[in-house]
Amino acid sequence: MRINKELTKGSTALLILSVLSKQEMYGYQMIGEINRRSENVFSMKEGTLYPILHAMVAEGLLESYDAQSETGRERKYYRITAAGNLQLNARREEWQVFTGAVNRVISEGM
Repeated sequence: MRINKELTKGSTALLILSVLSKQEMYGYQMIGEINRRSENVFSMKEGTLYPILHAMVAEGLLESYDAQSETGRERKYYRITAAGNLQLNARREEWQVFTGAVNRVISEGM
């Protein structure tokens, strides 16, 4: 099922922080992990991901560093910071409140 982009706009940072809370990753790896975890519902493009990553680094939510990948290729990796973990917890809580409220509204009278 194709998801309306308007629905995904507010959740992209939450998705990124969530996958980075488990392990450090490079951009294309994040795209693949988000795609895998969402069972192909979220298909993020690099042109969408990298501006968000750069903004999150500037905000202090992520740190980046260059290292060789398992294939030997030089890549920019990202890791979540303490501030990023705090933001992740706040966004998870906010998401639970939001989705609970939406579910209550749309399922009323069903």
